[in-house]
Amino acid sequence: MDSNLIKTINKLQDVFATVGVQNPIDLPQIAVIGSQSSGKSSVLENIVGRDFLPRGSGIVTRRPLILQLINRRLLPSSPTGTDSPALTNGASPSSPTSASKDANDLVEWGEFLHLPGRKFTNFDEIRDEIVKDTESKVGRNAGVSDLPINLRVYSPNVLTLTLVDLPGLTKVPVGDQPKDIERQIKDMILKYTTKPNAIILAVTAANTDLANSDGLKLAREVDPEGVRTIGVLTKIDLMDPGTDVVDILAGRIIPLRLGYVPVVNRGQRDIDTKKNIQRALDDERSFFENHPAYKSKAQYCGTPFLARKLNMILMHHIRNTLPEIKAKISSGLQKYQMELAQLGDPLGDGNATQANLVLSVITEFCNEFRTVIDGTSQDLSSNELSGGARISYVFHEIFRDAIKNMEIFDQVKDVDIRTIMYNSSGSQPTLFIGTAAFEVLIKQQIKRIEDPALKCVQMVYDELTRILNQLLGKQVFRRFPQLKERFYAVVINYLKKALSPTNKMVTDLIAAEACYINTAHPDFLSGHKAMAMVQDKMAQQKQSGISGLVGGPVDPKTGRGAASPAPLSGPAATLANTDGDSGFFGSFFSKKKKAGGVLEPPPPVLKASGTLSERELVETEVIKLLLQSYYFIVKRTVSDIVPKAIMLNLVTASKEEMQRELLSELYKVEVMEELLKESDGTVARRRECRKMIEALSKADEIINGV
Repeated sequence: MDSNLIKTINKLQDVFATVGVQNPIDLPQIAVIGSQSSGKSSVLENIVGRDFLPRGSGIVTRRPLILQLINRRLLPSSPTGTDSPALTNGASPSSPTSASKDANDLVEWGEFLHLPGRKFTNFDEIRDEIVKDTESKVGRNAGVSDLPINLRVYSPNVLTLTLVDLPGLTKVPVGDQPKDIERQIKDMILKYTTKPNAIILAVTAANTDLANSDGLKLAREVDPEGVRTIGVLTKIDLMDPGTDVVDILAGRIIPLRLGYVPVVNRGQRDIDTKKNIQRALDDERSFFENHPAYKSKAQYCGTPFLARKLNMILMHHIRNTLPEIKAKISSGLQKYQMELAQLGDPLGDGNATQANLVLSVITEFCNEFRTVIDGTSQDLSSNELSGGARISYVFHEIFRDAIKNMEIFDQVKDVDIRTIMYNSSGSQPTLFIGTAAFEVLIKQQIKRIEDPALKCVQMVYDELTRILNQLLGKQVFRRFPQLKERFYAVVINYLKKALSPTNKMVTDLIAAEACYINTAHPDFLSGHKAMAMVQDKMAQQKQSGISGLVGGPVDPKTGRGAASPAPLSGPAATLANTDGDSGFFGSFFSKKKKAGGVLEPPPPVLKASGTLSERELVETEVIKLLLQSYYFIVKRTVSDIVPKAIMLNLVTASKEEMQRELLSELYKVEVMEELLKESDGTVARRRECRKMIEALSKADEIINGV
């Protein structure tokens, strides 16, 4: 059963590799890491019992090698070999006594996933194929690639295991190696070791400082607690006399939850002299059994123990993660099936099918457009305002507040009112407060409202465009980019056409307000009331001794009345009252004393700069009250009527006429083929989804058989 678990994981790995898609499931596997000189290749060859890995200087492993070891024992009645259960924990692989060494050779072979059906019984050819396939993908230089090579080895001399041999860590680029070779290799290793279901096999040479081990350093980055890292100490036989790794094995240096296993591999001289691995394993066993520091624990040292321990760890890990793997496969299958349904099937050549699709898209788009504006959409957001709610915000917050905060006296000063009063009287001085001055001033201020009103139209147009972009983000428009472009163009053109009459209507409404000043409006403060209010206020101020309201001078900078100077007394007062300056313009502007009988032409520009007479001040205050009263009425009316005009000519018109516009422009036989041309991304994604569904379906079938 335990062997079948590992075989099941191997089948799952093969399924995704065969279909040619990125494996979305974090499958349990053992990732082998270490520096270039740590002895990784020798460890793996000792576990397999065969020479099959490329060797040489520099980076030899340039692509991940997913090595699947399948225990395949010969039965006495089957000389060609049949599958059998894996070795039990604690047992060591050995050749069956009923078969000869030649028979064992016949049942040891390798298979590459990229060469299905071809058996490699010569392990030298396996090495050559690894080199050949590596060079075919990354060339002959020292470049690396994370595209894996899948190799399955069947042998009666192995325990069922899955190992991933990764390139050795390097520090400095050598020869033709890329300048960022260290980063490339580290990124590749992290891709495999960061997965929570990966067991990390960190290989370190025992004759170097353990604290400087590249493999252990990298393992601690992704597994700081050391719960899924097992250490392998190589080159034990090359340590200085009198030194050993007992403290490391006891976890007193850098503790690992899965512990350490010391091994002795063949050296380069042994490889050059063709020392076979079986003899190397015998020498390894002898070394540990006879070494004074290790002989008491020799059964926990060496390659056979390492293989059994890895087999036990991997099977235990698979048992623990199997429910999670099942759940991920099931949810992944459902996810990709839903996405494929959204992508839809490729369209046929029939015009009826194309016409039905275009009609369906137009109808659905227009329905969604209406529901988003009306707030009846099924996809209402609870995080932010959208659709019609944003239009309402423009009307009742932005536009209303802008109009409400428009103050008439930010633009109109007392000096302006005074000047217009005289200008509006023409050549004959007025006897009473004229309506002409009031109308001139109020019309100027009403005209100011036109700018924010037109900006309100533009804001609503922008919100409709925002809704358009939101709806064009749906899957059907990602599938057909030409349809999306034409939809956008047609809707934008329609909105722009609707924008012109909307702007005209808003402009006409403001012009209508300025055209007819309705002084009979029930909310308007009449002239008589305004006069009475000003006179009452002046009387109260006189009684309380407050100066400055009557006859005050005009500040030429602000146009407001300034504080009155101290009243004159004595001869100066008599002279001031009889100097002949009490005429109609006597207080309008300051004059210099001129010689009697001398006439001078008026200056090119006359501006108010003298003191206000009591009459001028009363008239100014009355007009200010009237302006305030009527401007308030206009602002309230405009705040109400402008949104209505925008809704009528732009928003409601869009809701009602959009479908007709789209049908007239897009529901045409001659353009449908172009509109319904799928994007390359959609075609590629549909192909990927189908591959992923195929792989996940097979994976689901495999996992459900456990």
